[in-house]
Amino acid sequence: MPSSGGASAGGSTGTNGGASGTTAGSSGSAGASQSGGSANGDASANGGASANGGASANGGSGGADSGGASGGGSTGTGGATPIGEASSFHCVNWADRRDNYVDGLLELSGLSSSTDTYATVEAKATDILSEFQEKLDANAVRIPINEPTVASAWWNAYKAVIDVAAARGMKVIVAYWAFQNGKPDNVDAFMDMWRVVVSAYRSNNLVYFDIHNEPYGYGDSWRQAAADWLTAFPDVPRGRVIVAGTGYDDDVRPVGGDSRFAGCLLELHIYGFWHTSWTGQQQWRDDMTSSLGAYASRTIVGEWGAPMTTGMDYNVNADGDAYRSYVRAVSDVMHREGMGSCYWPGLRNGDSYSMTRLNNGTPLTLTVTNASGLERLHWAWNL
Repeated sequence: MPSSGGASAGGSTGTNGGASGTTAGSSGSAGASQSGGSANGDASANGGASANGGASANGGSGGADSGGASGGGSTGTGGATPIGEASSFHCVNWADRRDNYVDGLLELSGLSSSTDTYATVEAKATDILSEFQEKLDANAVRIPINEPTVASAWWNAYKAVIDVAAARGMKVIVAYWAFQNGKPDNVDAFMDMWRVVVSAYRSNNLVYFDIHNEPYGYGDSWRQAAADWLTAFPDVPRGRVIVAGTGYDDDVRPVGGDSRFAGCLLELHIYGFWHTSWTGQQQWRDDMTSSLGAYASRTIVGEWGAPMTTGMDYNVNADGDAYRSYVRAVSDVMHREGMGSCYWPGLRNGDSYSMTRLNNGTPLTLTVTNASGLERLHWAWNL
């Protein structure tokens, strides 16, 4: 997400802001830089198998290809038959409280890189993911990675989130966030990071690889960079690779029309704060429809969101407010096109856009922050 959207932990926009994003005048040129803005035991109770099609029974501890790193959890080799249709993603983002543009170790809200082990991340992930499933009807989660996280010992605990989600039968989108400038500072470190992740989860059909979140720093070279990634990982099924739209993921037409990405899923982002003067629903419908072109059936809306803690009633079908018009319009387009999406965020501590609030206590529980917002999310998912 770009940089000045949503509220930060302190309620303001800008650096480390919620729902991050830019304040650009058009989604095609999305503006400013990004930097502003839990069952215990192995990955499942039976060592990786899950009754509902998560990591398969042969996903035990494994070596490099099955990602059997310390902490004892299975990364799952096998998994359920992949559900390739973009429309199948009833997904939410689980984000770092600081936003995911972190120069260092990522900590999803509720996790601690300084104290959590694989077992404690597993327990927390079981709690939170079960709440996503039960209270939001989510069947997928999108989480961030970066080079420091994957290269550190923290990765051995962090990946319990992926293992638990897959064991619960959820799809997992693993997405790369560049700390700054919309592209990796070091391409070799970026590729080394992806080699670790792909080696661990290539054989788990519930894990999807989102090459680069909002690759605005590449400009016209983004398509070549994404094609280079595909060349480096030829054994990854195309249907489990997600290619961002250009800029801030705001236009999928250039990548959708590139034959090098045939079979890949595409990703679009769209935010209300990109056009705060657009108070009519039709403006938003037209803009989103244009950005999708002919590729809605291949596209996941990887991020969309609006303030959920302000008391706004998104069930009111009326123009006049930019955010209400945005939420109603983009959810209408997704419903009409039968599209899958990942709401931003399902959980991020301190973010006014967050669809849930994390409660203290054991087990961890979530409270829905806006019933009407959840209804529009369900409408978007055709539930």
